[in-house]
Amino acid sequence: MRMETLSVFPQVFAPYLNESIMGRAQRKSIFEFEAHDLRDWTHDRHRTVDDSPFGGGQGMLMKPEPIFEAVEDISSRTDVRPHVVFFSPCGTRYDQSRAEELAERERILFVCGRYEGMDERAYGLADEVFSLGDYVLTGGELAALVVIDSVVRLLPGALGDDMSAKDESFSSGLLEYAQYTRPAEFRGMRVPDVLLSGDHGAVDAWRRRNALERTAMWRPDLLDGVELTPEERDFVRGILDSRKLSNGGVDYGSTQ
Repeated sequence: MRMETLSVFPQVFAPYLNESIMGRAQRKSIFEFEAHDLRDWTHDRHRTVDDSPFGGGQGMLMKPEPIFEAVEDISSRTDVRPHVVFFSPCGTRYDQSRAEELAERERILFVCGRYEGMDERAYGLADEVFSLGDYVLTGGELAALVVIDSVVRLLPGALGDDMSAKDESFSSGLLEYAQYTRPAEFRGMRVPDVLLSGDHGAVDAWRRRNALERTAMWRPDLLDGVELTPEERDFVRGILDSRKLSNGGVDYGSTQ
């Protein structure tokens, strides 16, 4: 896979993507990365990429001309046209299922906004527009890094153990079960006995139940998308009812 970014601060990506799992994945040629400087597609001596908005208002907007030129030029450099991704509060909420879809792509170009945003016409270049959440960032670089990280870890060989990415929060629609390591007892807190039993079937059953419990406690909104057995549905409903009682009757979610 090839990943590229278009940004006015291309230098911010390397310190993260050259280290740890991301760095090893690049050295193993699991993916390749290139950061493009949007200012390379400007034509004035100040390398201007922004201007004041029509109609007035606070801040500056990114101009459409360099963005169009850059995306068109970058797209033409290989036989494979990139899947072009923009970021905006108006975009589709980014989640694990989107990461899995992106992991199937051969080439992705992330276009990172800055200032008060982009000229609306630039969004016509996007194949997809994502929002990471209901908050505002200074620029799209951090959002691009988040998405790149979430996608790369799904690529075969990136984590060393290909099952690692399949056994994490959201991969099954649930939060991941609680995990423990040595020592078995620490400051009076003991690891659940079942995890020390060596009974893999019992461990799997405990992990499923614990994942259901944690999801019901902290992210009950996720449960509507999870297929539950009748027994699991009753178990989850009991947790939700308990939460509702302890929080003054507030309903935190439903079950299928």
